[in-house]
Amino acid sequence: MSCNVADTYIFLCSEQAVWGIVLETLAAAGVVFTIVLMLALIIMVPRICDNAKRALVPIQFIFLLGTFGIFGLTFAFIIKLNRSTCPTRFFLFGVLFAICFSCLLVHASKLVRLVRGGVGMSWWMMLITVLILSLVQIIIAILYVAVYLGRNMDQCDLPNPNLPERNRDFVLILIYVLLLMAITFLVSMIGMCGPCKHWKRHSAHIYVTMFFSIAIWVVWIVMLLRGNASLNKQPLWDDPVIAIALVANGWVFLILYMLPELCLMTRGSSDCGQEKCQTQPRLLRQNIGVDNRVFTKEDSIQAPCSGRSSPSSMPRFDATIAMRDIEPSKEFSIPRPQPRPNAYMHYRTHDISLM
Repeated sequence: MSCNVADTYIFLCSEQAVWGIVLETLAAAGVVFTIVLMLALIIMVPRICDNAKRALVPIQFIFLLGTFGIFGLTFAFIIKLNRSTCPTRFFLFGVLFAICFSCLLVHASKLVRLVRGGVGMSWWMMLITVLILSLVQIIIAILYVAVYLGRNMDQCDLPNPNLPERNRDFVLILIYVLLLMAITFLVSMIGMCGPCKHWKRHSAHIYVTMFFSIAIWVVWIVMLLRGNASLNKQPLWDDPVIAIALVANGWVFLILYMLPELCLMTRGSSDCGQEKCQTQPRLLRQNIGVDNRVFTKEDSIQAPCSGRSSPSSMPRFDATIAMRDIEPSKEFSIPRPQPRPNAYMHYRTHDISLM
């Protein structure tokens, strides 16, 4: 069955190249699933009771936007390379992954404090950090696309004699993204070292996600630079390798990170709360003396008069003031003044008695 489309879009529906149909199906399913997770995240916001988890909602929403773009970028690699798709590939590939890995790095940095009983960065501080980390890759991509590709647009043509050089350039502008991946992987390992087991689960999600992401990147970079040339499949396999890497990494983001995070979003960190309560000092209370039972006796006396069945149904007051027995040796009476004898009255009384 032939496809009446231009040669540039032949891989979207060609039966001779089934990889295009399979990848666009997986990418379209990833786009739909990402939209579902975005709606689920928005719906779950009022049910999130933990302030630390609520602060992560803007970062995770940006992460889903980046994943959405990764699935959409797959179609730019299924379409044949030309002067229109070449700038899109070189610019968006690094920028979208920089956004996703920046969100994971900020989340892992906050978990380093949370697993040790701390608070970590606030939501606006995390948002600013993600924007700054992503801005670096945006500047790198703009400089390459505007300066280098603007002067050498012939490198965007498929039958290019400098094809290995173009692939090396594509990998070189992603060095900053590789640095973000390495730092995020190390920080996620540190985030699993702490007393709070609940937050360790979140660090484990990031650790597993970064492990598989690094494995995917190592494979596609090796295949792009060495493997395809050694197998005499270059440039035939260049676009499928990168497209497979995009779809695989996008689904890794959704299944290994975002979906477990949504499952734990509304759960409370009960074990962390208990650990924190044990470290807090308790209020001291006197254990000696006799408790004041006056209110309890009054309740038991008033119960028959009010017609209640038992005094236990009466509300009792919890006496928090402890009373001590008064020592009998101590005198607490107020001393009163004694009148002093007057000398004049003494002599006057003595004269009257002699008469």
